[in-house]
Amino acid sequence: MNQVVPDEVALQRQVNRRQLQMIIAGLGEGIILVDPKEGIVWANESALALHNISELPQLGTSAADYRDSFELKYRNHHPLDEGQYPVDRLLAGDEFRDVTVELARKRSNTIEDRRRVLKFHGFALPDAKGNPESYVLVIENVTEKISAEERFERAFAANPAPALICRLSDLRYVRVNSGFLQMTGCSRDDVIGRSTYEFDVLENAGAKEAAIASLREGRTIPQMESMLRLPDGGKAVIVAGQPIEIGDEKCMLFSFIDMEPRRQAEDALRQSEERFARSFRLTPIPTMLSTRQQLRVLDVNDAFEAVLGYEPEEVIGRTSPELPIWVDAASGKRLDREIEAAGSLRKLELQLRTKHDEVLDCLVSTETISIQGEECVLTVIQDITERKRSEVELIAAIEAVMQDTSWVSRTIIEKLAHLRRPGASGKPEAGLADLTPRELEILGLMSQGLSNVEIVKKLGVTQNTVRNHIARIYVKADVHNRAGAVVWARERGFTGIGAGSSKRPRRH
Repeated sequence: MNQVVPDEVALQRQVNRRQLQMIIAGLGEGIILVDPKEGIVWANESALALHNISELPQLGTSAADYRDSFELKYRNHHPLDEGQYPVDRLLAGDEFRDVTVELARKRSNTIEDRRRVLKFHGFALPDAKGNPESYVLVIENVTEKISAEERFERAFAANPAPALICRLSDLRYVRVNSGFLQMTGCSRDDVIGRSTYEFDVLENAGAKEAAIASLREGRTIPQMESMLRLPDGGKAVIVAGQPIEIGDEKCMLFSFIDMEPRRQAEDALRQSEERFARSFRLTPIPTMLSTRQQLRVLDVNDAFEAVLGYEPEEVIGRTSPELPIWVDAASGKRLDREIEAAGSLRKLELQLRTKHDEVLDCLVSTETISIQGEECVLTVIQDITERKRSEVELIAAIEAVMQDTSWVSRTIIEKLAHLRRPGASGKPEAGLADLTPRELEILGLMSQGLSNVEIVKKLGVTQNTVRNHIARIYVKADVHNRAGAVVWARERGFTGIGAGSSKRPRRH
């Protein structure tokens, strides 16, 4: 039996080592060969680059040299002591996997030598008898991966949106952010380490079975409503799940939306709308609710039916021009223009027609409001027919007294005139001479109690002509209504009796 001499053993080891070096030289991972007697004997280009060096001697030939050149720290920033370095552990016969450390060159402040995160694997290459012939350090650069995980951890912790992370391998929670703790009132210990069976966020989900199947298979869980079971009651949420990886572990990121603020807002909105509906229905003034666009009637209150005589179904659904309440089409169009221009108006004087063909003098006011996110117009109608009638009757009574003022002092007459026109200014007053013959004629017919329609028939002119003349009379007389114009004429002794009569006031 032939025996191998020691020189032949050494030669064989060198051949084997060269073959191993040729195999691993081009690998992407860093490889360092460590001999039990000779120390660090070889490293590939990747290993040198990970240490930011270009030549093997810069690694050092022994574990002591390596420790003198490079500083290694655990992820908690605690430095590795002698005996804890990967090279030390290999030479001590300790094989290991996934030792992650931060590495930096000592005595160097260059950017290239900034700290990087490396993962070491160490194992022995046995000889034919099973004894360690040499050792191998496999080095993986995980700097970018760790940086990405750190960025994710910071973003996850700072995100105000409630979130949980569940590890899929055992369905236990491994991360929880402050947003979730604030929403639920739980502590970190109440959640971390517990399984989805103990704290089931999908327990009351709308599509629970499908969600659980997606969780077990690591698929996206779409948004769905659920009710979290908490010690002090339930919490209504919207929950969704997104598969992610943390390190090499597959996980599920659960995100939540707290439904409580939205429900409170919805309750407040509903209560507000209920209060509005009650007020709308019970107010004693005729009121309409219409859309902002086209002014299509949505509802009318009880007072509208009581005053104007139209039942809700007779007006709801109609646009403003289609309503039967206008004495003439121009009134409805005028209201449309005012709302279109300003969105609201105050005390627009219009005549409205009831279902029983009675004409009412009214003040119309509108306001644009929002109901369930839609712009609407609230129209309030104030019936002033009786008030105007009372004014006319009062004026007629005053006029009857003033037919013979011989027993009434000038002071009393002036006070009566002031009561009839309280807003008169100190500017010079207009007289009858300032009116045109046609205006005098129309003023005379007004003083005799004729309506616009009757004046149109008597003079054979159009309604617009009569309205325009009356408007000019108002401006010249500085009055705002028909009664005021009649009083203004009677103060000047003009009663309209006799064709074109312009009787001057008596002098006292």
